[in-house]
Amino acid sequence: MGDLLGVAVLGAGHMGADHVRRLDQVVSGARVAAVADPDVDRAREAVAGVDGAVVHTDPVAALDAPGVSAVLIASPGPAHEAALLAAFARGLPVLCEKPMVPDSAGALRVLEAEARLGRRLAQIGFMRRYDAEYQRLKALLDEGRLGRPLMLHCTHRNVSSPEHFTSAMLINSSVSHEIDAARWLLGQELTAVTVLRPAPSAGAPRGLADPQFVLFETERGALVDVEVFVNCGFGYQVRCEAVCEAGSARIGDGHTMVVTAGGGATEEVAQDYLVRFADAYDREVQSWVDATRRGLVTGPGVWDGYAASVVAEAGVRSLENGGRVAVDLAPRPALYR
Repeated sequence: MGDLLGVAVLGAGHMGADHVRRLDQVVSGARVAAVADPDVDRAREAVAGVDGAVVHTDPVAALDAPGVSAVLIASPGPAHEAALLAAFARGLPVLCEKPMVPDSAGALRVLEAEARLGRRLAQIGFMRRYDAEYQRLKALLDEGRLGRPLMLHCTHRNVSSPEHFTSAMLINSSVSHEIDAARWLLGQELTAVTVLRPAPSAGAPRGLADPQFVLFETERGALVDVEVFVNCGFGYQVRCEAVCEAGSARIGDGHTMVVTAGGGATEEVAQDYLVRFADAYDREVQSWVDATRRGLVTGPGVWDGYAASVVAEAGVRSLENGGRVAVDLAPRPALYR
């Protein structure tokens, strides 16, 4: 057990508990050394049966627990900045779920703090980069066989939204994945955002602007559109089509089981992101563990988390005030070039 990477998991909610399970049962080379959550009963439930894991209500106490040599942050977004800075102060490598920090000012503080260290410590949890279909699309676009990418058409649908979900969260929580995926697939920064609001769906909670249509512009002239619909009622669907000068490629149509019986056929539709992207989460965490044990950070980093926060914030301004909003990124530190 001493050779394993001891991980402190901060947050024992839906995502944190799943990561505890993943580290304990799926990923090799790591163990859960500590879990922190303000709800001590929830934390204890998450580590039930996990050998050697200690429970804390204070995240800092979990960072300082014996055997902790890395941190996985799965707490709510507003708690991420303090946890990241505490991990940096201790020289602990981090895997931080998105959003890295919900607001751009906080994200910039994290960026500047890591840049002062002179080395990367944090990987940000944009797990779509580890999805097999997204990786195939990225390889195809990088190969150049389809020519220059002109447009990305994206779809992001959820069965229903949590009770606390706001109209802004469609952008800074849901579409944050498309923001990172577009930057990664195209190898370009996003430079402007326009958010359009169709009439809300009858299935949307009162006051929630759902669905939304989001248009991104990029630094080299490509366009990215995203339909985000978080109360579609029928399934969790994520799709992306790249339209290039010499062809197109589409992912996300689903390769699930089709059941034929009683004179008809039905196709399963994933109901949850943890189902649709289960393999991606497994590969993401395994890659992080492997790299961390070698002293490396190889996945999406703090600059990617910062850029996503800035773009999302511009998108929320467009949602609230209307019209096109330019994206204003700080100069990119040398560490991230």
